[in-house]
Amino acid sequence: MRTWQVERRKRTRHLIELGGLVVKAGIVDLTGDDRTMIYGALLWMADKLQSDQGEHARRLWTAKGKQAFAADPATNKGTDRTV
Repeated sequence: MRTWQVERRKRTRHLIELGGLVVKAGIVDLTGDDRTMIYGALLWMADKLQSDQGEHARRLWTAKGKQAFAADPATNKGTDRTV
């Protein structure tokens, strides 16, 4: 397989995993799959991370994510990439 194909597949897998997190968090259902709202929320997160409260948000969101992964049996099988 060519290098560009391998890289494209890695990128595709990465994007699918990120999309899976959006679904796993319930965002799709909570917004009625409103992509404009989801994008706006992600932009709000990016602004928050770039603000003077960015480090606090990182710590808070990381702790919440770790807690959610730990509570989910599907991610307790060694597939959690945050560890």
